[in-house]
Amino acid sequence: MASNCAGEVFASSGGGSVMAGSSWWVVVLLGVFGLVGGIGITAMGPGGVLPTIGLFTLTGVSPAEVAGTAIVTHVATGVVGTVVYTRSGQLRDPGTRRTALLLAGSAVLGTPVGVLVNSVVSPRVFGVVLGALVFAAAVLVLHRKPAAAALAHPPAPVVAGLGLSVAVVSGVVGIGGPLLTVPLLVALGVPVLESVASAQAQSVVIATVGAMGYLAHGAINWPLAAVVGIPELVGVVLGWRIAHALPTRGLRWALIVTLFALAPYLALRG
Repeated sequence: MASNCAGEVFASSGGGSVMAGSSWWVVVLLGVFGLVGGIGITAMGPGGVLPTIGLFTLTGVSPAEVAGTAIVTHVATGVVGTVVYTRSGQLRDPGTRRTALLLAGSAVLGTPVGVLVNSVVSPRVFGVVLGALVFAAAVLVLHRKPAAAALAHPPAPVVAGLGLSVAVVSGVVGIGGPLLTVPLLVALGVPVLESVASAQAQSVVIATVGAMGYLAHGAINWPLAAVVGIPELVGVVLGWRIAHALPTRGLRWALIVTLFALAPYLALRG
């Protein structure tokens, strides 16, 4: 599944890994995937899939370990994202808070299902699913509506159903949820910042429940989680600042192009 070079850098052994200095560039690239992914998470939602992509393409670990390692990093990013969006006021709005709670509650039910599905997924199928997910995210970002002038609050059953579906998919491939939740909420008329804020709370639950499931199967590679997760946390704070200070048009198009380019590669690489 992964290159021999990457396999030399991270050799799995009982859930751990050994890093060899001969391919330090792989470590650097994983850090870049984490940093850019963190920026994407809080700047516009999609972004959490980038650590999964980096782990899948640059290391020799199994699909379960890719998903488990990626999802455990989203526990911290979700907490930080929730804190900063509470600080900037979005999660203080009662309607946004209700949406966040509905998404988080449905994640408790959906995420374990995704973890169970992952346990029977082959590397080939994992690559195809990940590629399809990346393509779908690119399409959603490309066609998302402009932010509404007034804050919209979708009906509770719609939000719960959306949250349940996203949680299952997130549990399978090891993402936190904002990748799909934010574009879908925006499509329902929720402004971008409120959509991103709601998805942060959801990602805490998805990541925590998912991480416990993968931990029970010994499918979390902690050294890899640190390599990806620490830069990802830095990116989360940067992304929040970008979302409030700068137009995100350039970031949006860069993300769209990147996702469209990666989708077929991931599907074929599996």
